[in-house]
Amino acid sequence: MRKPAILLCTCVLALTPGTPRFAQQSVGESHKWAVVLHGGAGVIERSHMDAKTEAAYRADLQTALQKAADTLDKGGSALDAVEAAIRYMEDDPLFNAGRGAVFTAAGKNELDSAIMDGSNLKAGAVAGVTRTRHPISLARAVMEKSPHVMLEGSGADDFAAANGLEMVNPSFFFTERRWQNLVDDLKQQGKPIPPRPAGAPPEPKKLTSDLMFPIESPEAHKFGTVGLVALDKQGNIAAGTSTGGLTAKMWGRVGDSPIIGAGTYADNRSCAVSGTGTGEYFIRLTVARTICALVQYKGMTLQEAADEVVQHQLTDIKGDGGIIAIDTKGDMVWSFNTEGMYRARISEGGKPEIGMYKDEK
Repeated sequence: MRKPAILLCTCVLALTPGTPRFAQQSVGESHKWAVVLHGGAGVIERSHMDAKTEAAYRADLQTALQKAADTLDKGGSALDAVEAAIRYMEDDPLFNAGRGAVFTAAGKNELDSAIMDGSNLKAGAVAGVTRTRHPISLARAVMEKSPHVMLEGSGADDFAAANGLEMVNPSFFFTERRWQNLVDDLKQQGKPIPPRPAGAPPEPKKLTSDLMFPIESPEAHKFGTVGLVALDKQGNIAAGTSTGGLTAKMWGRVGDSPIIGAGTYADNRSCAVSGTGTGEYFIRLTVARTICALVQYKGMTLQEAADEVVQHQLTDIKGDGGIIAIDTKGDMVWSFNTEGMYRARISEGGKPEIGMYKDEK
């Protein structure tokens, strides 16, 4: 009669909170690191992309990728790599996150972000922040310094300030290009144009190419988001996503990026995923978690699972966008059903791969 009791005690101890149940590495074992990132999906076509714009995107994707690679190569964690690269992209006005974020219909930049640790399923997320320079760092602070998973709005910004994160005036995120995108979008919809944000530069007398750079299709960042998934030398994976959402989105709208399981997910037993697309569809399908579940429970390869969800399930309900994913074996994949997706990947000892268009590998 005592043996079952011993077994029960063993099981209870195995499930004790704080025990790292999902770590795959063995003591002393070293893994080759790997990383995949995206900078948004949408109508990204050669016909809408001049040489200067294409070169700028490729260079910045390379820089972001290198920041993650350098972090991992020095023995940093997958979480560290995710945060380092996304912080860079949040400061890059080419991307719809942080300083390059699009505007809501009310003329505000409302930022969402999430991060997740695949070794223990801990996660943090924020939505609708307006004063925190790096939402990805705030998401990590929520994960590590609070008992919660998600904080939103002014409360999330207050939490950032209380924990020593860099705070900025909302006008810090203003870019002329994104403001003009909003004006054009609202005019097309016949909706009122809000006042120019307080603290923004004066209305330019002429919209020069420098103010509007990069010149691209108005739809190019319809689904703009940045994200990264990484595998570190300890064999752990992590995922992170950051976004400004949709141009002219309604007040209080939250997309998939900060929703764990929809736009962001990581579990050492399956994979890490970051998505970019029309968030409402990603939420309905729980895209990121579904991909991981297909790998874990159906034994699909990472590419098979990604394509099943993106090319079939998402497409069947007329959702569009794409994902990047990685697993603890170092498999690195992406899948998207749009005309393009800004993307890059590299593994330890390998060469970087950078793509923008559908016909690139």
